This record gives sequence, C-alpha cells and structure tokens, in this order.
Amino acid sequence: MDEVTRRAMLAATAAGSVLTLASAANAQTAEPIPQPQRPGHGGTDPGPRNVVRDRQNPDLLVPPSTDHGTLPNLRFSFADAHVRQETGGWTRQITVRELGISKEIAGVNMRLNAGGIRELHWHKAAEWAYMLYGTARITAIDAQGRNFVDDVGVGDLWYFPSGVPHSIQGLSPDGCEFLLVFDDGDFDEDNTFLLSDWFKHTPNDVLAKNFGVPGTSLAHLPDPSELYIFNAKVPGPIDSDKIAGATPVPQTFSHKMLAQQPSKTKSGTVRITDTSVFPVSKTIAAALVEVEPGGMREMHWHPNTDEWQYYIDGQARMGVFAASGQARTFDFQAGDVGFVPFAMGHYVENTGTTTLRFLEIFKSSYYADVSLNQWLALTPPELVKAHLKFDDQVMAALHKEKFPIVPG
Repeated sequence: MDEVTRRAMLAATAAGSVLTLASAANAQTAEPIPQPQRPGHGGTDPGPRNVVRDRQNPDLLVPPSTDHGTLPNLRFSFADAHVRQETGGWTRQITVRELGISKEIAGVNMRLNAGGIRELHWHKAAEWAYMLYGTARITAIDAQGRNFVDDVGVGDLWYFPSGVPHSIQGLSPDGCEFLLVFDDGDFDEDNTFLLSDWFKHTPNDVLAKNFGVPGTSLAHLPDPSELYIFNAKVPGPIDSDKIAGATPVPQTFSHKMLAQQPSKTKSGTVRITDTSVFPVSKTIAAALVEVEPGGMREMHWHPNTDEWQYYIDGQARMGVFAASGQARTFDFQAGDVGFVPFAMGHYVENTGTTTLRFLEIFKSSYYADVSLNQWLALTPPELVKAHLKFDDQVMAALHKEKFPIVPG
C-alpha cells in the first residue's frame, strides 16, 4: 500500500468515526446534527468539527439567503476570554485585541467575592458599569477633593470619569459580578494606575517626606502582586465608611437604571440612560432592552456612533446591513458581546423561549436611533410606494410613532 492510499484510507476512517460519534451523540440528544446546507446549496460536513459551536451559531453555519458580501466579525464571547484569577475574585476582558472592529469601546467582566476588593486605582479611560449580580460598595473622590461612597445592586450603574480614583468591594452574602465598559477600545485592565504599584516604585524617603512620617513606618508595604483583586474583611454598614466632614460630589457617580420608567410595548421594554438622567456619564450612553419570545428590536440604526452590546439573558440573532449590498447575521447568548459599526442598519430578534435582555452601549453623551418604520411612515406615501411598491395595506401598517420592540 503506497503512502497516498494509506492516508486516504486513514482520512476516510477518521471521517467515518466522526460521523459515527455524531450519530451516537444525535441519538442521545434527539437533536439533528446541523449541516452547512439548505435546499440546492451547500453540503454536509463530515468533520472534524465542533458541533456545540455550530449549534450556538446557526446563522453562521447556514446564513440567511439575504446575507451577502464580507463584513468584519461583529461578535465575541466572554466565554472565550482569558480569566485572570486573584485571591479576591477574577476578571476577563474584551478589547480591540479580541474584537478588532471595536476601536472606541472595551469591556471587562469582573467578579468580587464577599469582601474582595478591586484595589484603589484610576484610569486614563472613563469607566461605566452595570451590576449583574450581588451588591458592592464603591468609593471615589474628584479633583476638588469631594467624596463619594455608595452601595450598588443588580441593575445599578456607576460612572467614574477619566482620572478619578476609585475602588470596588464585594459585600455580603456573596459579593458581586459586574460589567465594566471603557471609552477606549485599546483599554487594558492590566494597565491601570494602582495605588500599591506607585508606592512600590517610589523611594522610601520620598514617601516619608510626602506623608510626613518616619521612613520606618513605610518599610513593610505589601507587594502589588498581593493586591489588584484581593481578600479583605467585609465592610460594615455604609455609614461606617462615610468620612466625617467630607464634602460630597455634586453629581452622583451611581444611578439606578431599573428604577427608570421604561418605554413599553406588548413585546418588551427599553430603558435609556444618558446625560439627560445620569448627568455625570459624559462619554457613555446606554439602553437596557428586554424582548419577549418571538419579539424583535425593530430595524433601525444609530446616527451618532457605533453600538457595543452585552447580552445578559436569553438567545438572539442580529442582522446587520452595511450598504453596498453587504449584510451578515450573527447569533448571541448570555455573556456574548456584539458590535454594530456606526450608522449600519440592524435588528435583534429573540430566538429563544425566555425573555431576551441585553445592553446597547455607545461612546456618546446621548442616545439616538432612527426607526425604519417611522421614517417610512413620515415620508410622503407616493414616494414610498415608488421605491418599494407597497400596497395600501402595508402603508396603513406603518407607524408614525416609534415602537422599539415589535411582536413576532
């Protein structure tokens, strides 16, 4: 048997093994093995392949026939991000390195155990946050020495402008988890200004002079490698952390997003948070979107900036229209990040059986979107008909008011 024949037989055996294993898995799960084909197009994939991934991304494996052309990747999952584990919790990030299209926004997912502290630090980028789980205590001061301390829970936000020093600590009973968003796609969570790091890299006599204490008092400072996210005692009631005589910041650094009255339709809700309701958040605006099964975030676009998304609950697919006949469809589930470049038309459809919940986030002081439905409704009818050949029934169905969530 020559080498070419031997390799061909091994390849055929391997392919057969993959199909046999896939058939066995199929028999156990009673789910069909997805194949990259539709009537008259594509074909089966005998492997090697990752069937779990294919099931998670059906619109990549079998794109809608309306998809066309090439677009950059507009999806990345925190499940594929490196996790940095520390004594007080963990962190992982999605920056321009992971999602190359996102030049102006980066995201960090962080978990602090009860008592766990993200050490005192500051950034060049502004920090916006959404609380996903548990409770935390946040602290900060501004450049005028005005003080801020608050406890935040699920659905609460905070925003620390660039250069503002701050801390985060997990509270009882089980700490917290949150999403951080930074107004710089090149942001790196490992490249922040850390309190302990500055002390380590400053001569002892300079530290002593600065604080007016003997140098021996500063001889046993902890190594920065021991901090970053580290364990500490769970703090007491918030009043115990209030600084006597301190002047509070004039604009609060926290906001209760879930307390906002949402825009409602029968298929979902939208809560918009920008400087109109959270004045300190000068560079990040956001919307919390909830879509019931079968519903859809209507076809629209944003006239001011890119959209960075974080999926909290449920399953979704997003279709993006990029002009020049380009269109592409992506699938999402909890923990995924999506991206829509500036001004591109898109929709987000609930493809699951539970409520879809996700954040739309923008590097902007204000939220803005343009509804396709509303645009057509407010355009002279004969002009619309000349373009799309709509009949009277379709024209009558158009909405002059914006309905951000539409039913299935």
